[in-house]
Amino acid sequence: MKKEVRIFFTALMFFTRIPVPKGIDHNTADLNRSSRYFPMVGIIVGIIGAACFAAAHSLFKDIFTAVILSLIATLLVTGAFHEDGLADVADGFGGGWTKQRILEIMKDSRTGAFGVVALIVVLLLKICLLAKLALLMINTHLLAFCLLYIAAHAFSRTMPVFFLRYMQYAREDDATAKSKPLATKISLPGLLVALVTGLIPLLLLTYALHYSYLLLLVVLPCGLLTLYLARFFLKWINGYTGDCLGATQQLNEITFYMGILAIWNYI
Repeated sequence: MKKEVRIFFTALMFFTRIPVPKGIDHNTADLNRSSRYFPMVGIIVGIIGAACFAAAHSLFKDIFTAVILSLIATLLVTGAFHEDGLADVADGFGGGWTKQRILEIMKDSRTGAFGVVALIVVLLLKICLLAKLALLMINTHLLAFCLLYIAAHAFSRTMPVFFLRYMQYAREDDATAKSKPLATKISLPGLLVALVTGLIPLLLLTYALHYSYLLLLVVLPCGLLTLYLARFFLKWINGYTGDCLGATQQLNEITFYMGILAIWNYI
């Protein structure tokens, strides 16, 4: 049990800026095993974002202000880790036409036009979608909206874990890549742990909305998106990188919100 707790805190330290107990470091062996706890990290990030939304809405009585402040909170707590991956993927695949060139661009610390546009579009989409969902739910389903926020962060972090199981790392010759320690293939039990953990908030959301099981259909567009991204990455770079994992999380989070908004009309 102590070993699993240490591995969880390793994941929390790697993907967020939340303080962890002393003695937790970037141990390669623990990082290799930490992928099973990605959705758990998402739950914590989602709780922070949801709590910030609830507090801001209670204080300012304005949905857009609350949504923006909650997004700022999640960006601060994660250090915009996944957003950085999205920007790098947009730059790499937008400006590169060969595997080598794409990987070179993604490794560049500078953000180009494609990356900036991708970040602007994704952040604006998050604000609009969350504000619309909050407008629909806030008066009668505040708890459900908070669960929605948590579920989106948890489930969107489940989808990249499938890459760790079924795809290979694209930078096999690059020991300095920021996600290289995570390139080890996750075990099937580890994948199942991540999948169950990522689904728990969504199941709680269906319960909070009086067993609205139609909400579970949101896994379909997320699954299709992840399958498409896997094929796309395999075609161009023959695998994935840490930036690909971050981009997959961000796009799945957007897809999750869009899916829930579409399903909401039928429940």
